[in-house]
Amino acid sequence: MKFKFRSRTSIFLHDLLMVPLAWFGAYWLRFNLDEIPDEYFYSALLFLPVVIAIQVSAFWTFGLYRGVWRFSSMPDLVRIAKSVNAGIFFIAGSLFLYNRLEGLPRSVIPLYVLILLALLCVPRFVYRFWKERALVDRIGLRALIVGAGSAGDMLVRDLLSNPDSGYIPVIFADDNPGKLNREIRGIRVAGTLERIPALIEQWEIEVVLIAVPSATDAQMRRIVEICEESGVSFQTLPSVKELLSGAVTKASLRNVSITDILGRAPVRLDWDGIQASLHGKTILVTGGGGSIGSELCKQLAKVQPSKLIVFDQCEFNLYKIDAELSRQYPRVPHLAVLGDVTDALTVQQIIVGQKPQVIFHAAAYKHVPLLEGQAREAVHNNLIGTKIVAEAAIAAGVARFVLISTDKAVNPTNVMGATKRAAEILCQNLDNTSATRFTTVRFGNVLDSAGSVVPLFREQIQAGGPLTVTHPDITRYFMTIPEACQLIMQAETAGKGGEVFVLDMGEPVKIVYLAEQMIRLSGKIPGKDITIEFVGLRPGEKLYEELFHTEEQLLETGYTKLRLAKARIYQDDAWCGAIQALENACQQQDQQGIVLLLKQLVPEFKSGEYTHSTSNFGF
Repeated sequence: MKFKFRSRTSIFLHDLLMVPLAWFGAYWLRFNLDEIPDEYFYSALLFLPVVIAIQVSAFWTFGLYRGVWRFSSMPDLVRIAKSVNAGIFFIAGSLFLYNRLEGLPRSVIPLYVLILLALLCVPRFVYRFWKERALVDRIGLRALIVGAGSAGDMLVRDLLSNPDSGYIPVIFADDNPGKLNREIRGIRVAGTLERIPALIEQWEIEVVLIAVPSATDAQMRRIVEICEESGVSFQTLPSVKELLSGAVTKASLRNVSITDILGRAPVRLDWDGIQASLHGKTILVTGGGGSIGSELCKQLAKVQPSKLIVFDQCEFNLYKIDAELSRQYPRVPHLAVLGDVTDALTVQQIIVGQKPQVIFHAAAYKHVPLLEGQAREAVHNNLIGTKIVAEAAIAAGVARFVLISTDKAVNPTNVMGATKRAAEILCQNLDNTSATRFTTVRFGNVLDSAGSVVPLFREQIQAGGPLTVTHPDITRYFMTIPEACQLIMQAETAGKGGEVFVLDMGEPVKIVYLAEQMIRLSGKIPGKDITIEFVGLRPGEKLYEELFHTEEQLLETGYTKLRLAKARIYQDDAWCGAIQALENACQQQDQQGIVLLLKQLVPEFKSGEYTHSTSNFGF
């Protein structure tokens, strides 16, 4: 075992050694630094076990080992004085009862007290002075470490071993009461998270380093809010999933992002089940170059499919995901296919030629205001495109088909949401009439997806503001892209056919809160450095989103964050007739007719004032 001078055991052994030194030192001083007479020496030797036993018991009773040498202060002096005085009181009392203090010169008692006090106190304060001097000699920002766990321990170890790290770890803050006032690598756990502002002032902290990679989104929000109150800069370690591949070092530190605050809750997946369901399969991902599709491809590559087919109409996005898969997963065979899901010939050729066993259908138009005046394009891509891919899958005998839907499909007030709800119904109906197993996965906004609010706010902050929010009360559900993709894979594994799985998105977040946090994380003050403007609801936009309809019974699935919305039944014959009429309206460019037919397909579709707006665009 490696011996550490600052460990509790080494401190105890030091104090234990000081007791006989003080005891014999008192006799030596009593006899003027001359040789101790034999009779007194043997008496001192005889009494020594009693002295050690009583004095050590006093040390433990008065808590000498709760303190930390490096932070020895007046309370530690008081504890030492109490333990020494209590010890000599019981030592003298015991020896008086034993032999009336025969062989014990009376002056030995005060001399013992003085010498033991000096031997216990001086080393502690010398050690503190030496450690503080070592900190002063280092160059860097005085840092408070949030989190005295294994990540904090590794971070401090790296900072201390590298004099040029740029940070001087000074203290820890942790809510674990068992760690309070303890020492980790010579750094004291000085207080709880609530005391961070006071600790920053007391210890002249210049930066806060957050070393809590397992924190949930709520815990991370609390930590960031406390740090913001202090007015100093702060950085964080990545989440647990990001740290699994390597050690914690200074290089792991980065600025806190909005993803850390809104999307850190860990997902517990049934990886064995996912592996069993998807390993060795040929998998097709439509829209594979988009925000969700590209991350889904990377997650699927981890389960080592026999082939991964990435299908997308955007050449640049397809190029990017193809290059990433080649670099990160060189052993996973993959094929990048440029094409449109509304091109029936291309879709049929790919599905028949590659024979996928599982299809993840992520291709869709998703921007609500943009699609309000272009109902034909929304229906053609989101609904007719889904129909083309689904029917080609059935004809080719594809085993499983997963539709990726949205919370905007619930009680839709916009064309985009209505087309996604129609696609959900389509897949439910096809599941009842085919051997292909159709499953739908529905979730809300994903953080940092292309064209979403987070990149928009980031651009507005870089431009100096203002940040545009549609309404002060508008809320949205948020989830990280990796988390959403992992739960999509989990739903594919759990689905038996015809289900609508709903991802548990947690609590909805006010967009104005999101804007304020992003401004603060950029080092600026909301309302002072960068303003927030309320511009009014956009076409088709709702104040809040819903994840399931009131007629959909929400059931547990046995998987964390994955729920089942019991599907509603639709009359298949009438519905098929309506969708055929909708296809005809798309071919005729009948925008208003498309909206009316869409309302027949989705009775709960309640369009706003913008839904009937049309745009010719040269048609």
